[in-house]
Amino acid sequence: MVILQHRRERFHPFNTARIVSESLQQCQLLVAYNDELAQQFETLTLHDDVGLLYPGPHSELLSELPPPRRPSQLVVLDGTWHQAKTLYRDIPRLHELPQYRLAPTSPGRYRIRREPNEHALSTLEATVAALMDLEPENEALAGLTKVFDRMIGDQLRETTTNWRQNSRRRRGSANVPRILTGDLKNIVVAYGERESGLPRPIYWNAMRLGNGERFACAIESDAFEDDQLMHHLRLDRHVVKNAVSMDEFCKRWRAFVRTGDRIALQHHGTADLLRSVGADFVPKVILKSINVPASIKKKNPTQSSPEGSRAQERLQTAVDYVYRLNAMYRDSASPIVIPD
Repeated sequence: MVILQHRRERFHPFNTARIVSESLQQCQLLVAYNDELAQQFETLTLHDDVGLLYPGPHSELLSELPPPRRPSQLVVLDGTWHQAKTLYRDIPRLHELPQYRLAPTSPGRYRIRREPNEHALSTLEATVAALMDLEPENEALAGLTKVFDRMIGDQLRETTTNWRQNSRRRRGSANVPRILTGDLKNIVVAYGERESGLPRPIYWNAMRLGNGERFACAIESDAFEDDQLMHHLRLDRHVVKNAVSMDEFCKRWRAFVRTGDRIALQHHGTADLLRSVGADFVPKVILKSINVPASIKKKNPTQSSPEGSRAQERLQTAVDYVYRLNAMYRDSASPIVIPD
C-alpha cells in the first residue's frame, strides 16, 4: 500500500492515513506539496501490477476482479475530495495506473467531517475495504475499523462537551493562551526543518524569550546531500558538518528545556517533528490556532528579515508574533523586556 497524502491533511486531528501507515507492515506514507509529491512518486519503485484506488470513469470494481487480476499493490490518495482531485491532476504518473473503485454496502463511519454522499469513506475505511476485497481471508483487518469506531465515538463526545463549554464565547473573540499574556520567561519559541516527505527533523532552532538564550542543532540526514534542498533551506555546509545523531539531538534538546517551559510553535506540523522522535518533553502552544485580528498576525513591514537560514528567519517571525500578542493582550501594566 502506498498512500499519497495532501499536505494540509497531515495537520487534521483525525489523520486516518497515519493510523493506516502505523498499523500495516507493508504501507508507505508520502506527504508533501503536490509538485514535490509528484517528484517523489515518479522515482518510487512500484509493483508491475500496481493500481490506483480512484473512482474514475473507467475504473473497475475491486470486488469483481478474479484472483489473478487483483493488484498486489494499491496507491491511495488521502485528502478531501477536492484535495484528492488536485493530487490526481498534479501527479502525472498516476494517470498511467489502472484505476479501481469500491462499492460500499453501508454508509461511511466518518461522522465528523462532511462527505459528498453517505457512502463516502475515510482513507482508513477505504483501505480496509480494498484489502478485504483483495485479501478476504485476512481476519485482522476488522480490528482497524473497531479502533476507528472508538476514535470517532470519543471525538463526538468530546466535541459535544466542548460545544457546551464554549457556547457562551463570542464567535471570533481572541483565544490567546494565558501563558502568552504574562511574563514570557518560560516561553521557548521554536522552529524546525524536516526531511522531504517525512515527519523527521533535520535542523532545529529555538529561542528562550526570558533571556534570549538560543538553541540550534543539525541532525544527521542523507537529505543534506540534496543541493536543491540545501539551497531552499539556505543552510550553510559548516552547519551540516556539525550534525549530530538523533539521540544526541534529543539529549541536547532535553537539556535546553526546563520544567515549567512552554514551547511556542507556528504549526502542528512542527510539533509533529518533536513527537515523531520522542522529543516532545514539555507542553506546546500552537500559534496558528490563536484567533486574533490579521493586523496582529502580519509581520511589521519595517522589520527586516534576519540574514541566514530559512529556519532562522521563520523562528524570528514567530518570536516577533509572540511579542506582539504579549503587547496587545498583556494582563499587567509591567513593561515588556525584549532581549536583543
